[in-house]
Amino acid sequence: MRKIQMVDLKGQYEEIKEEVNASFEEVLETTAFINGPKVHQFQKNLEAYLDVKHVIPCANGTDALQIAMMGLGLKPGDEVITADFTFAATVEVIALLQLTPVLVDVNEDDFNINIEALKEAITPKTKAIVPVHLFGQCANMEAIMEIAKEHNLFVIEDTAQAIGANYTYKNGTKAKAGTIGNVGATSFFPSKNLGCYGDGGAIFTNDDELAHTIRGIVNHGMYERYHHDVVGVNSRLDSLQAAVLDAKLPRLNSYNKKRQVAARKYNQAFKGIEGVIIPKVSNGCLDICDTCDCHVFHQYTLRLVGIDRDALVKHLNEKSIPCGVYYPIPLHKQKAYADTRYNESDFTVTNQLVKEVISLPMHTELDNEQINYITNTILNYING
Repeated sequence: MRKIQMVDLKGQYEEIKEEVNASFEEVLETTAFINGPKVHQFQKNLEAYLDVKHVIPCANGTDALQIAMMGLGLKPGDEVITADFTFAATVEVIALLQLTPVLVDVNEDDFNINIEALKEAITPKTKAIVPVHLFGQCANMEAIMEIAKEHNLFVIEDTAQAIGANYTYKNGTKAKAGTIGNVGATSFFPSKNLGCYGDGGAIFTNDDELAHTIRGIVNHGMYERYHHDVVGVNSRLDSLQAAVLDAKLPRLNSYNKKRQVAARKYNQAFKGIEGVIIPKVSNGCLDICDTCDCHVFHQYTLRLVGIDRDALVKHLNEKSIPCGVYYPIPLHKQKAYADTRYNESDFTVTNQLVKEVISLPMHTELDNEQINYITNTILNYING
């Protein structure tokens, strides 16, 4: 059996090696390292894939979130609501811009922002909502957009873990994650579903004026060289990373399908096992049917109830099975983001999830032998 990895980037590279290497050589020969043809080519191809008017590449996913907020003109003291159960980058940029982060609880079944908690958190100072499409499926965007419209709020989608996922409206129509709100932001960190070989990110929007503003912000506020029209940053996707992403983009649906196949096999092994709660898919397709497109499984995350998670993690490590706990500490308990406004009673779900969740290896190169070894090891541990 091949060595099990949390993410197998080497195996994925082998499939596209010749194409990537040829693209690298082309970039090196042309020396168009910043904003070269490869970047523009990837931008256009991603716009077509997402069916969105504007994609603005940038240096990383954290920058993408920050630049999106800058583009919307949010001011110090404005309140921005987001989920308590997520990676710190989401709230980090809010604090960096001297905005006021407002953390709210999540759903226990899909881990995404809780709509009732969101409603209760809105104040006259609220200016934006940042739904995080956690682990690979969208938050309840239809409800979020209705709330935003009612209160005249911006919606910034954090799509770092869900690129390629579809959101299905009540009427059956669909839209890609990141294209529903005023603006979407994503990361191309190597382990993402669409990842490069370094750092990278992008911002999506259908708003022409906002896109124009953001294009200036990512490039020192310039639309014309040495003319700085807006306060900007230096955040550009380099051509080598764009070359990798453009090679992977036509394969993204296939990559996501492979993740769904692996998730289905995990589900089949753990379904009905006492103390193990498998991930919920928003369309109710617990077995991840062949037509499922709403969850792209950036992570495959179980909840363990009445099972010693730390002991299981130790056991898996001893059996050479990597795993992760995403996330062990809620944001409202992080030293950097602690706030006396928060009450523990407002985070009952998040406080429970951080004790229960465990993420198993999930990537495009998982094979049946590896999955069987992982699941059997866990089941044998649970059954004693």
